[in-house]
Amino acid sequence: MFTGIIEAVGSLVEMTRQGEDVTITVATGRLDMSDVKLGDSIATNGVCLTVIDVSSQHYCADLSLETLNKSAFAHYQVGEKLNLEKAMLPTTRFGGHIVSGHVDGIGEIIERQWVGRAIELWVSLPNELTRYVAEKGSITIDGISLTVNGLRKNAFKLTIVPHTSLETTIDGFQPGRKVNLEVDVLARYLERLLVGGQNEPESPSRMTMEFLQQNGFA
Repeated sequence: MFTGIIEAVGSLVEMTRQGEDVTITVATGRLDMSDVKLGDSIATNGVCLTVIDVSSQHYCADLSLETLNKSAFAHYQVGEKLNLEKAMLPTTRFGGHIVSGHVDGIGEIIERQWVGRAIELWVSLPNELTRYVAEKGSITIDGISLTVNGLRKNAFKLTIVPHTSLETTIDGFQPGRKVNLEVDVLARYLERLLVGGQNEPESPSRMTMEFLQQNGFA
């Protein structure tokens, strides 16, 4: 579990094909790696990855075909800047919102402009995710916990303050860039509670004529 508060910006230094999968090596920048061990989770541009090799300045992780298909990693090249966050502790100050590190879809930066000292971004939203995004609600973009400040059909607006620009990769976002999206997990659970099993297919009935004959009812 994560909070979407970025701890450091790292970089992608190697991508090695392993059949259909990929192993990546990430330089961790100023991320404190002293308490990271094999098997720990690190959110890497919003994708929860398991550490399979680690040193004071890097870690390695495997990307499955599912991860490559569902995230923007398929578009990355060596040198890509990456937002990094270690898994939260029970004592962690909760500065963002609940982030699972499970990418729901890929968006695209479609507009960028300055509004005072802030950067205003419009990001495209896959149609199947629109119902989970609300104005003034939370959304995760490449691992960054952000507030939705406007909505239009299949797009939402973000207002990026200078501190966020300095501490994350978002300062370099330009129209055309693909970004990992994770909607607020509470919206998903709320939908499940409200809808329940209404959309689940009905189980086929076992009450057939053959069943009735076998059990003496016909």
